[in-house]
Amino acid sequence: MKALPAFWLSRGPLAWLLLPLSCLFRLLVACRRWLYGAGWLKIAVLPVPVIVIGNVFVGGTGKTPLVIWLVRMLCEAGWRPGVISRGYGGSKQVPQQVVAGVAAGQAGDEPVLIASRTGRPVVVGRDRVAAAELLLRLHPDIDIIVSDDGLQHYRLPRQLEIAVFDRRGAGNGWLLPAGPLREPATRPRDFTVINGAASAPGVAAGSAWRMALEPDDAWQLVDPARRMPLVPLCAGRPVLAAAGIGDPGRFFAMLAAIGLQFDALPLPDHYPFERNPFEGKAAHIILVTEKDAVKCANNAALSTDARLWVVPVTAALDGPLIERILERLRGSPPA
Repeated sequence: MKALPAFWLSRGPLAWLLLPLSCLFRLLVACRRWLYGAGWLKIAVLPVPVIVIGNVFVGGTGKTPLVIWLVRMLCEAGWRPGVISRGYGGSKQVPQQVVAGVAAGQAGDEPVLIASRTGRPVVVGRDRVAAAELLLRLHPDIDIIVSDDGLQHYRLPRQLEIAVFDRRGAGNGWLLPAGPLREPATRPRDFTVINGAASAPGVAAGSAWRMALEPDDAWQLVDPARRMPLVPLCAGRPVLAAAGIGDPGRFFAMLAAIGLQFDALPLPDHYPFERNPFEGKAAHIILVTEKDAVKCANNAALSTDARLWVVPVTAALDGPLIERILERLRGSPPA
């Protein structure tokens, strides 16, 4: 995905010009939701509960670290979770399981990362219901499914919905194409998580949970067993930080917060790394995100570049969100 249009963050002339189309889009969204709610369009039935983690804001808001966190928390609570995902950028049209060694170009960068970090089964597919059914056929012991994205995939049943925002909040508050929203920011959901901020424009802060992404020791792409704390790794060396995520500024702000000095190279979300963006760069250390690392590993020039170090992050949630989720799983009706 390319950088978001600047007018999506403010109500300038172009946004006003597109507003009639947004009103039409809003009507279509409302009609589609009503049709599912009224039973005219059928919601599928699955034998296990489903938690959907998604976003209303177009583009990345930090869902993947939250998915990893939730899967780990569910495992600690005694559940046996599996994950389904669309697999953005993947080449397969039919559902497939993410297995060891699969390339990000086949399954998508985020599912590969989720499978690697959690060790739990992951199935990708544009049809979330078909992906869930395959997941359960392959792993009948799974007793709960976490859907990476899919808030708008209404045919997929769900017991809980978690909407993720970041510091951009609801942008200018308008739906596509005048604004960045797939649905109204006031859309009902069970939980709201704000990535990297205590509040965000257009998001009711009183009911939101704050998520912080904390960096761990970096590991070298050519030798993953080699790990070092970020500060001594980068001390006294020219450093370049690159990020092909929804909001690269989040990654750069995290590095700056621990005192690193670096040149920043923002890349488009889901940047494929088919070409080497670091060719000719004089940096001694290049820091990349985990999401970018799964694609760098498939590029011969990048996979052998000893300058590349991967910065893993761990989601930290304010307050007992997992306890609230477990409570709702034990006793709430579907969202």
